[in-house]
Amino acid sequence: MKRISLISLLVVVGLWGIAQPAHGQALVPHILELDREQLEQQGLALAQEAAQLTQFQQYELALARAQLAAQLLPDNPDVLALLGSLYLQLGQLDPGIEALLKARTLDRSNSAVLFALGSAYFQQENYELAAQYLQSGLQIRPDTPGALFDLGNAYYKLNRYDEAIAQYQRAVELETTFWPAVNNIGLVLYEQGDIEGALEKWRQAVAIDATQAEPQLAIAVVLYAQGETEEALTIGETALRIDSRYADPIFLQENLWGERLIADAQTFLSQPQIREALAQLNGNDTSPEQAPPQ
Repeated sequence: MKRISLISLLVVVGLWGIAQPAHGQALVPHILELDREQLEQQGLALAQEAAQLTQFQQYELALARAQLAAQLLPDNPDVLALLGSLYLQLGQLDPGIEALLKARTLDRSNSAVLFALGSAYFQQENYELAAQYLQSGLQIRPDTPGALFDLGNAYYKLNRYDEAIAQYQRAVELETTFWPAVNNIGLVLYEQGDIEGALEKWRQAVAIDATQAEPQLAIAVVLYAQGETEEALTIGETALRIDSRYADPIFLQENLWGERLIADAQTFLSQPQIREALAQLNGNDTSPEQAPPQ
């Protein structure tokens, strides 16, 4: 499971109580001061609108407002953090990182910016830098389950398996229903050759949330390899009905399934009953010849 942890979209509050200038103030300075204050107020209002739009997942509309807000308030770290997070949400990593790095220079104590940078560099597959930013954020806010999970993912991609498991475990200790962390402990254990340990973790993940496809499919893959064919096929079909994307090896890789588990998954997914189920789920668009290769 790769959960992209993005920065919490900041609700920026506008400056509404602007003091009126003294009556004796000269005309030109009065106009310049008023213009500056009006622009600042407008920028903050736009940022607030952008933050509100994100609550309704209107990310493109939110981004347009955040871009305008950043033009009006180029040195406001909260506005830049909001802008950067929206770029990341829309998959625009380079401008997102640029905005977040600038926010970082203006406010070095903002853990959310550090976590967002960690997420961005993870998506760029720069796992070392991702881990560094996540570690820096956790020094400020150590009890953040999502960031611990992301750091675990970075360690996992760096083959630092024991450290990855430690971060996942810390995340679960803080949030006992955090099934993705339990699931990913299973992914690491499987790559280490601890099949029974992995199976136990995936069953724990299902016990936390039985609506999730990923741990159920992983269980099915293990059971099939162990000769429990009927049970494996039943669980596997259930998982794929929940989310048929898990039949795609590329999607599995994106969700941090390792080489060993993907190889076993492809064997399972090539079974006729599973191929037929996938064809039905995809409206008969997926023929056996289009099924995942062995």
